[in-house]
Amino acid sequence: MIANPSAETPVASKLEALLNLQRIDSQLDEIRRVRGDLPEEVRDLEDEIAGYEVRVSKFDEEIAGLNEQIKQRKQNAKDAEGLIKKYEDQQQNVRNNREYEAIAKEIELQRLEIQISDKKIKEAQYHIEQKIQDIAGTKQRLEERKKDLDNKKVELDTIVGESEADEKKLMDEREGAAKPVEERLLTAYTRIRGNVRNGLAVVTVKRDACGGCFNTVPPQRQADIIAHKKIIVCEHCGRVLADVEARIA
Repeated sequence: MIANPSAETPVASKLEALLNLQRIDSQLDEIRRVRGDLPEEVRDLEDEIAGYEVRVSKFDEEIAGLNEQIKQRKQNAKDAEGLIKKYEDQQQNVRNNREYEAIAKEIELQRLEIQISDKKIKEAQYHIEQKIQDIAGTKQRLEERKKDLDNKKVELDTIVGESEADEKKLMDEREGAAKPVEERLLTAYTRIRGNVRNGLAVVTVKRDACGGCFNTVPPQRQADIIAHKKIIVCEHCGRVLADVEARIA
């Protein structure tokens, strides 16, 4: 049982208000069902596109960093060449073998620096080429996803456009329909709707069964529902049982 009947509002009126609210919400659910997974697919594509754009931006930054490394390595090699020339000039004026060998070692170190710089430049150039290929592949996927997104948006906009007026009308109706419903009943109604897959929080008994979960409702309980003296919920699914539909002979 959700609530005791209020002295101000008859239970029958409360149930009628809940049924009316359920009717409107079911129509809104149907409109949104037609849209299917499109809104979620659009959001997923937007997130995927944003991810690709971030990846391209990161590749660009990495390439800029590699180009800076190449620039620095080229400068190092140029400086080393200048030192080699300087040391070779000094070798012409050495006073003994010890000075000559010391200068020769410095020259060798600078030549090694040039070799290392050349190697690092080639490695950086290789990585740049790889990243350029990665960028090309990412941009291709990005363009494909953008086309998919455009198509999905057109499809969604078409569906939304077709039902926009009906949805707005129903939303206005819903606002009015929710006003006479007690706050605690409205809270319970919203909670039940959130816990069931088909969005049905208020149902009637049909052919001796709950209209939501289809479990059997005992005759005495049906009599209590028909009496409209208290709000009764299904013992199995928790939905509000608003009325019992008469059988057609």
